[in-house]
Amino acid sequence: MEKALWYLFVASRGGANRVRIVRRLRDRPRNANELAKALDVDYNTITHHLDMLKDHDVVEPSDHDYGKLYFLTDRFERHAETFEEITGEVDAE
Repeated sequence: MEKALWYLFVASRGGANRVRIVRRLRDRPRNANELAKALDVDYNTITHHLDMLKDHDVVEPSDHDYGKLYFLTDRFERHAETFEEITGEVDAE
């Protein structure tokens, strides 16, 4: 999981937006529209990042199609300290 986190948040374009998404989802589950508004990012961009986060087991969607909520996965939560270490290094630069 650590390699996936480095890739998602540091080594690929859009890492900063993905960090912002994860930080918002830590507060509470949200849908893509809520994230787009809260982060002032285009809806299609948000859905792209959510798909990447889902593919790497960072977020999981609810079962509903309309207004689908996204949650952080249990696997990601077990690696939350690694996420903080990685993003702390990135934020410091």
